[in-house]
Amino acid sequence: MSKKPALSPDTLAIHAGEEPDPETGALTPPIHPSAAFRLPGFGPKLFDAINMESHQPPYAYTRWGHPTARMLEAKVAALEGAEAGLALASGMAAISAVLYTFLSSGDHLIANEVCYAGAVELFGMHLPRLGIQASLVDTSDLSQVRQALRPNTKIIHVETPANPILRLADIRALAELAHGAGALLVVDSTWAGPCLQRPLELGADYVIHSATKYLNGHGDALGGVVAGPAEGVHRIRKEALVHQGGAMSPFNAWLIARGMATLPLRMARHSASALALARFLEEHRAVSRVVYPGLASHPQHDLARRQMSAFGGMITLQLRGGLGAAITLAEKVRLFTYATSLGHARSLLFYYPTDLYIDAASYLTGEQKSRIREWMGEGIVRVSVGLEDPKDLMADLDHALRARTAKGLVGPAAYAVLKRLQRQPEE
Repeated sequence: MSKKPALSPDTLAIHAGEEPDPETGALTPPIHPSAAFRLPGFGPKLFDAINMESHQPPYAYTRWGHPTARMLEAKVAALEGAEAGLALASGMAAISAVLYTFLSSGDHLIANEVCYAGAVELFGMHLPRLGIQASLVDTSDLSQVRQALRPNTKIIHVETPANPILRLADIRALAELAHGAGALLVVDSTWAGPCLQRPLELGADYVIHSATKYLNGHGDALGGVVAGPAEGVHRIRKEALVHQGGAMSPFNAWLIARGMATLPLRMARHSASALALARFLEEHRAVSRVVYPGLASHPQHDLARRQMSAFGGMITLQLRGGLGAAITLAEKVRLFTYATSLGHARSLLFYYPTDLYIDAASYLTGEQKSRIREWMGEGIVRVSVGLEDPKDLMADLDHALRARTAKGLVGPAAYAVLKRLQRQPEE
């Protein structure tokens, strides 16, 4: 019996999880906004719907699952090469769902010392008060991860590329470490996406995305996804959606699935434009450092070439003029929007002062803060390269980097005064 040929990501992004409507023949999947569903008659199917015994039980209540989310979950699972997927309300809902499902009081977690701020604050501030120990380390350094392992380590959580500094972690090597210690490896692959990086193929147990970003691609819907083994994903569904309630709405599921149809094309454009822009910025006299995995100057460029098929749409850079230059840049860009988030069709940028990013992080040691400062300098500009013509983006940045503004001149002094006032004790 012949085996069906494997489909490419380009094809899966369009077809996975979707079938023409059996009644109307409509090719576009419908949205099912109902909050509840008519239950099966008394018998095994009813018990399955109420108890969620099977991996795809009959629909009962939209928080537990709905047809639009199921379509999205199938698409994500297919692109990640996973047995199953799960849609949640946000990327943080996805991270929390995995951790709260597989960690209990007395367990131990290892995670990036630098990753998405909401995640590292969850690890460093909130898990410990629940009795879950957390070791935050430089996950790009395997020796640090190895030294942090304990008999009660249950999860190694790694974000690669890491937000906002674009530090990478070796997924295959971390999977070997985790499994040798009887732990799970969970990879947040938001900045790469399934078209550029496939963590499960490299040995990870679960992969997480903030679907708000590249999967959606249009900046108009919040969502998060988890993909992994069917049994584990079903356990997360029962525990996280039923008890924690972080469900994705039908409309958001539909928007994200619609966006995913163009994901491979968008990621190719994001990556090509970001590489061109990174090379341009590396030669710009107003820029002191550019960090992008596709550049030979990135300290982990070889690793990026091994585990990524392209290098994504995110760049970080340091400006020779520091905070003043960053203020001017924000004032003068026209095509770029000064905003957080990433993965949109339009290009975005945002400045992270290093002191604000690390000074309030009570869960980091002095050595860790020093190590982060070495990577970030006094501050970095995080750039999300969109789908505009890269030549237009270069011209926009060049104009803004060469400009001077009054706010840029006085801003650093005003910021220093504000910091001093904040440090003074209340009278």
